[in-house]
Amino acid sequence: MKKRLRPRFIWLLVTVLVLIGAGAYLKSWFSSSSSPGGHVAAVATNVPYNILLIGNNARQATGPLSLGTSAGEADILMLAHIDPHKHKVTLISIPRDLLIALPQWRDTVPKIKETLFLGLQKGPAQGPELAMQVVSHFTGMPVKAYIATDFNGFIDAVDAVGCVNIDIPARIYDPLHSKADFQPGIHCLSGPWVLAYIRVRQNTANSYRTTDFQRMDAEAQVLFALKDKLLNNPVQAALHLPALVATWRKDVATNLSKSQLLSLGLSLAHSHVQHITLGSIGDSMDLAPMPLPGINEENQIAGAYYDVLSPADVTKVLKPYGSTGAWTGLPAFPPQTNVPVAVEGSSAYVALLQKAGFPVTQTSTASPSSRLTVVFPNGKPVDGFVVARALGAGNELVTPGSVSEVTVHGP
Repeated sequence: MKKRLRPRFIWLLVTVLVLIGAGAYLKSWFSSSSSPGGHVAAVATNVPYNILLIGNNARQATGPLSLGTSAGEADILMLAHIDPHKHKVTLISIPRDLLIALPQWRDTVPKIKETLFLGLQKGPAQGPELAMQVVSHFTGMPVKAYIATDFNGFIDAVDAVGCVNIDIPARIYDPLHSKADFQPGIHCLSGPWVLAYIRVRQNTANSYRTTDFQRMDAEAQVLFALKDKLLNNPVQAALHLPALVATWRKDVATNLSKSQLLSLGLSLAHSHVQHITLGSIGDSMDLAPMPLPGINEENQIAGAYYDVLSPADVTKVLKPYGSTGAWTGLPAFPPQTNVPVAVEGSSAYVALLQKAGFPVTQTSTASPSSRLTVVFPNGKPVDGFVVARALGAGNELVTPGSVSEVTVHGP
């Protein structure tokens, strides 16, 4: 069964690179420019803080907070946790298809990426504001600042430094979607080609770059390639910074003032950057239409692929960065020992679920379905979610049904 493939983009990370490690050059360039006010405000505190990076996937957008002709969703949501005292930046990737409660909105596909789109319906400022509110609630971390950009922002920023060296480990050929066509080896890629590289939806040449999480690795690879070129060499930084700042002015929207941005850059000079991703491919599942009280105004969701994360797992990952507790709005996940499972199909599913702690019975070795399917008793969707997450296939169908216990049909 082919797994769902979703595009991811890294253009947002370029904005972070402009800030991290180039503070002195920013100060010099802005101070010598004709823009009003050359004063750089001092950083007031060493307390860690968070900035939400938003990637708007609007087509034919007129700006980073435009709805364009289609989409206008947050195709990337990344929380930058900044610790000035430790000189460390942690980029926290949030799955765009995260199932999240939006109880005050009429949206039958309540994914966290929708927050930008829903807010933009009311006005440009409302898009990032709603996204910040929901991300803060989800992560349990305060979020009061944002930086947003779009396709053009990414391409322009990469082209401002000429090209970046990318080591491509295997053949990539994706003529139908991203148009990527690369041979293995080190390539110095311009903005459009880097965008193609990280947008690969389906590599037809081999199994490399065929999952969303492989693409996330590619995003990090491009980030560090940009960092190496721009920030590890003072001459390169001085050479390319004016073009990057010009790109920033044109392609980026933020609620941070110029003084705050400059202070941020100065305080984070030469900081260490690390990247973590919340969730894994096993959290992804194909949910059938189902009632889900409190998830939105309709109290039900439409069928779609969603990422269903455990708040307890997210809290554990984010606690070192100040999380007070993650939240998705879903009912609490029950312990595996409280969820009996019947398996119709391969004994491999029995062994996998037993190892995870579920009480399992195998009712048949023959499956009535050619697709891995999890059927949960009506009214107990979270039972189905925890079983699907334990199976970890990333594309199983999860659906309500007239069963007395969760039933797995597997080829």
